[in-house]
Amino acid sequence: MEGGGIVELHDVLRVAGIGLLIAILHLFFESTGKKEFAFFLFFVGYIYMTIELLRLLKLFFYEISTFLEWLLMTS
Repeated sequence: MEGGGIVELHDVLRVAGIGLLIAILHLFFESTGKKEFAFFLFFVGYIYMTIELLRLLKLFFYEISTFLEWLLMTS
């Protein structure tokens, strides 16, 4: 985590791109009648988004704690 843990535009675009891809594939499988594939794809997408959210929250709280440490050192 050292060396800057700033969430970059790259991270946001990656999550958005994968979300769009999963949504399009989910609609495709739903329309072709393969509901079990659509459900599995939804489940995998949900797990991926949860992992990414936890990673981004970890970065967020690291930045907050770094700021609070700096704030305590300057006062």
